[in-house]
Amino acid sequence: MSIDMYGHGNSEAVKPTEWEQRGTGMYDAVELMADLPYVNTENIGITGHSNGARAANWSIDVDNQKENPLISSVLLVGHDADYTNPQNENYYNKYGGRDVGIVAAQYDEFFFRTQQEDGSFTKPRNYINTDNAQSFLHFGASPTDYTDERESYTMYEQEIQGTEASRVIYNPAQTHPWNHFSGHVVYNSLNFFESSLGAPDPIHSGNQIWQWKALFNFIGLVGFVMFLVSFCKLLLFTKLFSSLRASSPSQPSILISNQQKAWFWGGLFVSAVFSGLSYLWLFNWTTAIRPSFFPQSYTFYVGMWAAINGLFAIGVILLSRIVTPKEERSSLKDIGVTIQPKSLGKTILLALIVCVATYSLVFLSDYLFKTDYRLWVLGVKSFTPDKLVIALKYLPFFILFFVANSIAINCFNYVWIGKKEWINTLFVALFNVLGVLVIFVIQYSTFFITGEVFFSNVSAIVGIWLTTFLVILPGAAIVSRKIFRVTLNPYLGGLIYAIMVTVISVTNTLTQI
Repeated sequence: MSIDMYGHGNSEAVKPTEWEQRGTGMYDAVELMADLPYVNTENIGITGHSNGARAANWSIDVDNQKENPLISSVLLVGHDADYTNPQNENYYNKYGGRDVGIVAAQYDEFFFRTQQEDGSFTKPRNYINTDNAQSFLHFGASPTDYTDERESYTMYEQEIQGTEASRVIYNPAQTHPWNHFSGHVVYNSLNFFESSLGAPDPIHSGNQIWQWKALFNFIGLVGFVMFLVSFCKLLLFTKLFSSLRASSPSQPSILISNQQKAWFWGGLFVSAVFSGLSYLWLFNWTTAIRPSFFPQSYTFYVGMWAAINGLFAIGVILLSRIVTPKEERSSLKDIGVTIQPKSLGKTILLALIVCVATYSLVFLSDYLFKTDYRLWVLGVKSFTPDKLVIALKYLPFFILFFVANSIAINCFNYVWIGKKEWINTLFVALFNVLGVLVIFVIQYSTFFITGEVFFSNVSAIVGIWLTTFLVILPGAAIVSRKIFRVTLNPYLGGLIYAIMVTVISVTNTLTQI
């Protein structure tokens, strides 16, 4: 049974103080399974990744209070086990006679570190040699009570309270989010549960279709974006929206003076630098100031980052207009910045229709095939109506950025570079993502070389969240340019992209009251 934890997916939001209860909903699922007449209640296993593994730990706490515990097998993927008793901090066996495994990635951004006497922490790639890991493999024994050192990928067995229990640690050379995408982890997870619970007709653990599913999810995601652009262009040939269509395709302008060239390249470079640095600067601040009106910390942080970068882009544009001689400035009307109220109204209506039609494909896929277009940490999925209310709270942040970004890219930075028109699109897409790409490369190249992340003064989650924007930001430049070329309207592409990114962000994260 695959569940949506409290605050995720189609489950209702809860208060942070309520989140731990009932294993964030996992133990509710355990009890429901146990009530089904065809379920062997002696062979119920639980597993989860990251917060899902924490939910498994919390579920064990609930299960330990029952006269007849229901859980017999646990696999914690991307999360520490509970090694020490919280009452006295001594090593202990919280899991009793259950079979327990841990997937501990060597480059996990969050877990599998032990604080040493000098205040420093061990590195996750050395986790198997720590007292925590060894105590776990010795079924909760204190380091003074054993002399042998146990290894990863070996299942150790011991009789606990009359039950034969097992312990195992898998430590693949991968990052925390890669765990749930990894064929290697799936392989070992299946082997673990086959050993622990058994199956009447087992299938070889290497016989996986997960990777094929991910490939077709990717194809679906590409088709999702292609439909968005193509359907928008199609509607421009209808009677209602034909007035938004340009009489002829847009053409890049020519950079005449050295000053114009300096502002073009300098503006792209400065914006990229500001994008990367502000991404790091804003995390702790937004975490501290987030009002209760905004129930998603991730979306508030990303939304604030987007809005501030939108304001920065507007500032760069205004400054460039001020310092550029009047005779070298194009009129705002000629480059598409000014828009009539009637055209703006049609632009908003068309953007809404395109977004609704495009997301209808997601709901249709979910209804007919129980699938969607999610890929790793980028989730394009169906959602419940309450998410639309939440999306309205965050939409202004993303509109400010993506509309400003579209104006900057299409009205001011659409110029000839070389002899091919598409080269400009390539450059603006690259600079759109360059700031966060550099942060990402520094973060993870340092991690793989030294065993620890570079930007350790902010939460490691910011590095993982960057992965989504390595796709979204260059995509914004390409989509808005495709639409601008046939409309000379920077607002249409910016609005469409802002709505889509807002919905994707709001429906793909934790909501807490």
